[in-house]
Amino acid sequence: MKYSAHSFLGLFISLVIVGIGVEPGQPAQAEETKIKVGLMLPYTGTYAKLGNAITNGFKLAVAEQGGKLGGRPIEFFTVDDESNPAKAPENASKLIKRDAVDVLVGTVHSGVALAMTKVARDNKALLIIPNAGADEITGPLCAPTIFRTSFSAWQSAYAMGKVMLERGHKKVVTLSWKYSFGEQSVAGFKEAFEQGGGKVVKEMYLPFPQVEFQSYLTEIAALKPDAVFVFFAGAGAVKFVKDYAAAGLKDSIPLYGPGFLTDGTLEAQGDAAQGLITTLHYADGLNTPKDNAFREAYQKEYHELPDVYAVQGYDAAQLLSAGLTAVNGDISQRDELIKAMASTTLDSPRGTVTFSKAHNPVQDIYLREVDGSQNKVIGVAVKALADPARGCRM
Repeated sequence: MKYSAHSFLGLFISLVIVGIGVEPGQPAQAEETKIKVGLMLPYTGTYAKLGNAITNGFKLAVAEQGGKLGGRPIEFFTVDDESNPAKAPENASKLIKRDAVDVLVGTVHSGVALAMTKVARDNKALLIIPNAGADEITGPLCAPTIFRTSFSAWQSAYAMGKVMLERGHKKVVTLSWKYSFGEQSVAGFKEAFEQGGGKVVKEMYLPFPQVEFQSYLTEIAALKPDAVFVFFAGAGAVKFVKDYAAAGLKDSIPLYGPGFLTDGTLEAQGDAAQGLITTLHYADGLNTPKDNAFREAYQKEYHELPDVYAVQGYDAAQLLSAGLTAVNGDISQRDELIKAMASTTLDSPRGTVTFSKAHNPVQDIYLREVDGSQNKVIGVAVKALADPARGCRM
């Protein structure tokens, strides 16, 4: 029997295919489709450090799984959102429509996140929010494709209301910037505090991002409340804590707030912050196997200790991984992917995290005390606290 050169070539190719265990018509592993992840975060400006920490945490989780999530390689598309809400709709639309990302991850600034949420809802795009705490995101704007791996403004503030009651405070003054997150934080605190029999004798607000506190401090001294609850963060938190101590109030009227008051600000606050009590979903000194391993890996990779923002980025990747693993990497199985994400239990550095029906984290809120350069855990303020998700119709 005679064989043509063409026949020998066909026989050789068939033997090779059989030899490597790939059926004709199946794609080779090297050609598997990548999962496109759009990171829309602040990489310049006031919140750049936070955006980088979230990105580092996310990428660390991917690296721990060999550069893949759910067995699929990851391709990143990155946009600096500049913490500018006006640019958010265009930036989010480009990632979803032009780059065709499979999942959008962002952001820090609640104003930007609200705009991203609206774009994601309109396009039925998968969105994971690794920081912004605006209550509306898991309230009236909730949607099956929208998840949050951080917190709501209500959670840490509500927990502090319970803590201050337990510490015997009955009459309290609140002070915050007058913008959405500050007002929502005060509302969450006030809800718990007044339900338990406490009274907010005065709510004070100043325009964001004003940091001239002297007139407010003078009024606080005159009112002589049992304690003061505040929401400030970043540079504003640094100045307020230092001004509060300089006014002689620290030792006479205890100061409390959500953990943003002292997270990422302790070095600049110095002695003025020592002993301050805050509530947050992460703390130094948790000393669990998961947190210890995370902190060691993060420090080895990025040469600095992780903060709450890095944890939230890490958990955003863990959440996506849970969904992809459930569908064997086939992100086109959207319903099954979302169901798996919603029902997963994350083994987070912060502790066990599940998700509410509105896709907000159900998590422990820790009681922390500033000790040196750390926000050390001294207890659990509220276990497994779920945001009420008011207005969610999902």
